[in-house]
Amino acid sequence: MTTYNKQTANTKLKDFPNWDFNNNGIEKKFQFKNFSEALGFIVQVGVLAEKANHHPELFNVYNKVNIRLTTHDANGLTDKDFDLATSIDKLV
Repeated sequence: MTTYNKQTANTKLKDFPNWDFNNNGIEKKFQFKNFSEALGFIVQVGVLAEKANHHPELFNVYNKVNIRLTTHDANGLTDKDFDLATSIDKLV
């Protein structure tokens, strides 16, 4: 499985608004109107992750959700992460 470094990831990230490369993964911050909307979003992301068998790191505080994607078994960023980011972006 091919992994991306900062340089190759940043080239690909041009097509992924507000996703940033950090520590061999990509991260994005989402903000919603309230906790219920944030929680609903997290559940939808969970369904996508299960279908893809690729599980993100999710962090939630009230109406804010931070998502980090990295492929743990590849020790870095792979196409699996970009595929899941594409699906996640379609939710909002």
